[in-house]
Amino acid sequence: MGRKRSSPANVVFGWLRRQPMKVKIFLGATLALFALVALKLTVKNHSHFFVASEAVHALGIMVLIYKLTTQKTCSGLSLKSQELTALFLAVRLFCSTIMEGDIHTLLDFTALVSTIWVIYMIRFKLKSTYIKELDNFPLYYVVVPSAILAVLIHPYTQHFRVGRILWALGAYIEAVSILPQLHLMQNAKMIEPFTAHYVFALGISRFLSCAHWIIQIYETGGRYLYLIGSGYFWFLAAFIAEMVQTFILTDFCYYYVKSVMKGQLIMKMPV
Repeated sequence: MGRKRSSPANVVFGWLRRQPMKVKIFLGATLALFALVALKLTVKNHSHFFVASEAVHALGIMVLIYKLTTQKTCSGLSLKSQELTALFLAVRLFCSTIMEGDIHTLLDFTALVSTIWVIYMIRFKLKSTYIKELDNFPLYYVVVPSAILAVLIHPYTQHFRVGRILWALGAYIEAVSILPQLHLMQNAKMIEPFTAHYVFALGISRFLSCAHWIIQIYETGGRYLYLIGSGYFWFLAAFIAEMVQTFILTDFCYYYVKSVMKGQLIMKMPV
């Protein structure tokens, strides 16, 4: 029997795995830059970034629904992350309804209803499969700082102040809503496929949303950031919130792609 040949993907990931962390960071940044340039050249209407981001998020929730209905288990899912997701979606839906009322409102409504259904399944129908002891991330670690930051830094528009504070609260909670899920996966050490697909979808969603901000800042010559000098910190805070979400999920997405290319059904979290 001849020696089994490695696939090109395994060769590439094998080479990448042997590289020092600085090289990996450089390659990741280069890939992200190419992706941003491609998006800038192909997408002319910047609002499409947010629509695509919300659509991918909704697709990720559909993956969870498929898992819950076919496998009859919520093992590996963080109830706390789903509750945070429902919270920021509810806040954003309320603000969107009174401020905009467009396609974003419809997408947020769909995502919220789906998330509430996932929460219902975890809390009641599939409660026996929920691993509560691994889902132990304290929610007040993210909710309290987000609320304080929203009161201090929020957009200044013609809308009433409470609505502006709630909009900022939704953005800040969204930035860290995935932390309980990542914490649970780190505790479990292993991630089953559908949960991994869901978190990867969130990573793609966050990248698309972050791309909007980066391209917007580039095309305006950084005009939004100049407002900081006038004491207007909302744009900077919103941009940092998007960057935080993206970087939180970057490491997971790297290991996800590596696992998929190697044909692994169960993903191992790095220690």
